[in-house]
Amino acid sequence: MMNSIETHIRPLAVAIAATVMVLTLALSSVAPARAEMKIQEVTSPKGVSAWLVEDYSVPLISIRFAFEGGFTQDPRGKEGLANLMTGLFDEGAGDLDSEAFQSRLDDAGAEMGFGETRDTLYGSMRLLADQKDEALQLLRLAITEPRFDQAPIDRIRSQIVSNIISSSRDPEVAAQVKWSAALYGDHPYARRDEGTQETLATITADDLRAFHKAIFARENLKVAVVGAIDAETLKGELDRLFGDLPQKPTLTPIADVQPKLGQEVRFEYQLPQALIQLAYPGIERDDPAFFDAVLMNHILGGGTFTSRLFDEVREKRGLAYGISSSLVNYDHANALVIGTSTRAVRADETLNVIRDIVRGMAEEGPTEAELDAAKKYLIGAYAINNLDSSSAIARTLLELQIEELGIDYIDRRAALIEAVTLEGTREAAKRLLRAEPAVLIVGPPPGGGKE
Repeated sequence: MMNSIETHIRPLAVAIAATVMVLTLALSSVAPARAEMKIQEVTSPKGVSAWLVEDYSVPLISIRFAFEGGFTQDPRGKEGLANLMTGLFDEGAGDLDSEAFQSRLDDAGAEMGFGETRDTLYGSMRLLADQKDEALQLLRLAITEPRFDQAPIDRIRSQIVSNIISSSRDPEVAAQVKWSAALYGDHPYARRDEGTQETLATITADDLRAFHKAIFARENLKVAVVGAIDAETLKGELDRLFGDLPQKPTLTPIADVQPKLGQEVRFEYQLPQALIQLAYPGIERDDPAFFDAVLMNHILGGGTFTSRLFDEVREKRGLAYGISSSLVNYDHANALVIGTSTRAVRADETLNVIRDIVRGMAEEGPTEAELDAAKKYLIGAYAINNLDSSSAIARTLLELQIEELGIDYIDRRAALIEAVTLEGTREAAKRLLRAEPAVLIVGPPPGGGKE
């Protein structure tokens, strides 16, 4: 579930930003030509591998990489460690302190970002090809020699704590914390990525250095590169960026977990709008029936303006502005999740309508016409949604590696979708939607809402 990955981005200098904007617009105009793009697997002398798409239409390079091990690797009592660390990579590295590093990054005309999810720690850089040496040297320093100086640690930690305090007044944030705990219990998936004020206070520079050493290793690394760079040049850059990292990470094993369904979690708060979420069983990404579930979910609620949920909840009844369903795939848990917001006085009505629609899908499944339309959309929209810029292509290639789908997946994908049968989608509906879901409702108590 790919949720915004990058949370700490340095702005470009004004002149460079204007240049990059022009180049990006030019890049978007040639996006259709990428339908026949060639993906190369490049391996450096030190064994660092990357997927590469060469593109010289504009002088830009996008690089994205990921290390297995996200905020679920935070030691107990030091939750928020991964999130804090991702905010510090542009706050000094090598012999450059925070101010010097950020000044050099702006001068190089590059964007650099780091972020984390439950299972993965991400990094990226977008740069001008003629500034490659300087930009990638800064990225190398950030990856291999972050400083974790005390002043930046205190400043970034203070910013995170301020956000925690501010968000604690947001009932939806508080409800999501309660929801995660209800679904996952004491599993690491129930954690907040930013930690708490108490756990953040315990984190030291030595903790950050130890965590960096444990996660940043070549064996759990995936890399994707798109732009004006050839394979031979990239081999040298891969060793330059990652070749000095340890070979093996030191990861804490994370157990698989099944979200606890069949429960209702109410977070009572006097709001004009009520938030509703439902969680049903999910499906593994490598399950043979995965695409059956994808097509079924698209018909149920994944196709924003054409789904059954959208048609029945918004178009016919006007109960919500928007509603959607999605298949959520983490490394150790899966779910099908439905979400919407509605007027508080109609929350129970909306929930009943959603349940009726899900029940109908589980009992009868999609129609042939719905399946045909879903296939056409999912095949036709893939390039627009995933391959429309160098950054989007790099992001897509990286996720394909993380999910172990194979370098030829983009070529095979349409056939996998076309192979889905009506019976397959109906079986997927029965498998995923017959269970009693977990339900979250955020809003006034029953009968307590006002128009």
